[in-house]
Amino acid sequence: QVQLVESGGGLVHTGDSLRLSCAASGFRFHLYSTGWYRQAPGLERELISCISYRDRKIYYHNNVKGRFTISRDNAKNMVYLQMDSLRPEDTAAYYCAADGRARCESPDYWGQGTQVTVSS
Repeated sequence: QVQLVESGGGLVHTGDSLRLSCAASGFRFHLYSTGWYRQAPGLERELISCISYRDRKIYYHNNVKGRFTISRDNAKNMVYLQMDSLRPEDTAAYYCAADGRARCESPDYWGQGTQVTVSS
């Protein structure tokens, strides 16, 4: 059974940091690119970061570049998103995703999401 389970969300203040974690199981993790999407109320889900399983290239959405850092641990089947200098506009549900292709544009698997709320 494929599972992606996120944790680490919460309510923080502007400028604070959070670290999201995603535990993967049930598939060959090292053969999947992994990333993080987010969806704010009334908006479409957007890809904010991805790390490719093929070449380890990393993508960041312009809105998070320089503040967020993605990493993965293949030995533990884990993906992380370190979020620093959080802003109210970062408030959203954050989803972990796994894509069998080189990038994360069309994930095969999704987590259930974890809420991040940043107060001003």
